Amino acid sequence: MKSMDVRQLRYFVSIVDFGSLGKAAEKLFVAQPSLSQQMARLEDELGVPLLLRSNHGVTPTAEGDALYRHARLVLKQMEQLKQEVMKGVGVESGTVALGLPTTMASVLAVPLFERIQDRYPGIRLQFFETMSGYLNELLANGRLDLGILFRESDTPGITALPVLDETLYLFGEPGGAISPHLSTCPLADLGGIPMVAPGASNGLRLLLERTFLSEKVDLNIVADIDSLPSMLLIANSGRACTILPGSAVAQWHRSRLPKMRKIVDPLIRRPASICWPNGVPIHSATIAVRETLIDLIKEQVLQNAWKGVTLREPKADK
Repeated sequence: MKSMDVRQLRYFVSIVDFGSLGKAAEKLFVAQPSLSQQMARLEDELGVPLLLRSNHGVTPTAEGDALYRHARLVLKQMEQLKQEVMKGVGVESGTVALGLPTTMASVLAVPLFERIQDRYPGIRLQFFETMSGYLNELLANGRLDLGILFRESDTPGITALPVLDETLYLFGEPGGAISPHLSTCPLADLGGIPMVAPGASNGLRLLLERTFLSEKVDLNIVADIDSLPSMLLIANSGRACTILPGSAVAQWHRSRLPKMRKIVDPLIRRPASICWPNGVPIHSATIAVRETLIDLIKEQVLQNAWKGVTLREPKADK
């Protein structure tokens, strides 16, 4: 059996990242038939199927997931080795894959990109923006180096560094007994109010369901919508309200915003942590991005660019 080469590993990682042979071929500047042949050869050499092909794209098998995690680590180490030889030891470099929840991406993505480019030109950021539940899956599968998840404790395979707590707000006009001039809204006044929220498996949805149930308030979800812009547009239309953190509208112009009220009695808060897989060594480039992200979050909050956030002091021993 021939041994795997670095090119095959790079091809395989790209296919898994893009979820498509065609997209990976375009990104790699390789003809798709040639890419398919390389993957067939790799599967033949290893003696196991690595990819599941369907009309919806390509996904890794269980064996493919294992290869993906190791291949990313090998490629990262080789990239770091090359940079250290060329530029000297201690120069942070390489690709860092970072997952951001949709609500936070508008606050953090652009300033983080700019700061990393200015301070660490050898680091190439790879952003994933999606709902938090999917980020957890990407971290567990080794497809992310860092991610922000709404939790405050470690889970098997993932280390969590709590950095902040977000307060949730009501967006839209619920009518009824709530004055349009008030900046707060008691939770008890939201009973039966038409709401739109993310799907049933979403962490925010689960938090809302638990809170309304514990306070004995009727949560009236009239539509499941896994789209942040759509939820805000519906809230602005007056047909239903939604509940979101302040980060969801941090970059929106005031003229486009629906009415925003802090929910009180009780406040609804959720923790957020910077997380990373703990099954593999963490590289200097990943540490540099993590520390830059911590500093940036502090600055955004202290400059009042991020409403309704309470900072936590990260523990140095993480």
